[in-house]
Amino acid sequence: MRYALRATLAAAILLAPAFALAAGSADVTLVVEPLSSAPPLYPGKPVVPLGGSARVVALADFTGASGKAIDPASLSYAWNVDGVEQLASEGVGKRVLIADAPLEYRTSTVTVSVTSADGALSANASVDLAAAEPIVRIYDRDPLMGVRFDAALPDTFSLAGSEATLYAAPYAFPTALGAPALSWFVGGALSQTGNLITLRPTGQGAGTATVSVTAASKGSIDAPAASDSLTVSFGSAGGGGFFGL
Repeated sequence: MRYALRATLAAAILLAPAFALAAGSADVTLVVEPLSSAPPLYPGKPVVPLGGSARVVALADFTGASGKAIDPASLSYAWNVDGVEQLASEGVGKRVLIADAPLEYRTSTVTVSVTSADGALSANASVDLAAAEPIVRIYDRDPLMGVRFDAALPDTFSLAGSEATLYAAPYAFPTALGAPALSWFVGGALSQTGNLITLRPTGQGAGTATVSVTAASKGSIDAPAASDSLTVSFGSAGGGGFFGL
């Protein structure tokens, strides 16, 4: 009986450290926030701009052996892009990397390695970046509903009433270069600058006119630029003209 009791006690003593050494958990996810233009209240997601950059954020979820969450600001972050260490962005609490957009038709891979202060826990994650060319799209601005972002205007547009207001939205322009300059042309002649143009028929009769808009970033001769155009029909049979404000 004495030996059986000793064996039982020894087993209990040996099992106790197993519970004390329970491992924590570690996980990390990367979120890409393109630093590119998109109109206010636009429901879609911006894309990484060609010639621009993206903000990559590491969302770490570490739990210690006690079950308590570890503050992400206390973790160490090591970044690399296409295998090249980003030494300036490494260190404790450095959860964000500003990554340059890859060249056109190429991708780049951003990787982060996250480690706890004691080195007991670690996690890795990676994400591929692809850049998109800038574009500009034309939308109808309804007097009551505002800009109709649900669908860009096609190549033709019929001006049924006495006037119509169009809105130009630039997408995928690098925000580091500031907002792109927008210029409207009616029949090839510069008519208006800015996001909006209001079109009003003049005279009598029907006709058509080509309306186009260009968006161009500032800063260099090779700064991003894009354009869009449509043919506007207006009026009834006869003659007439058309101008934009």
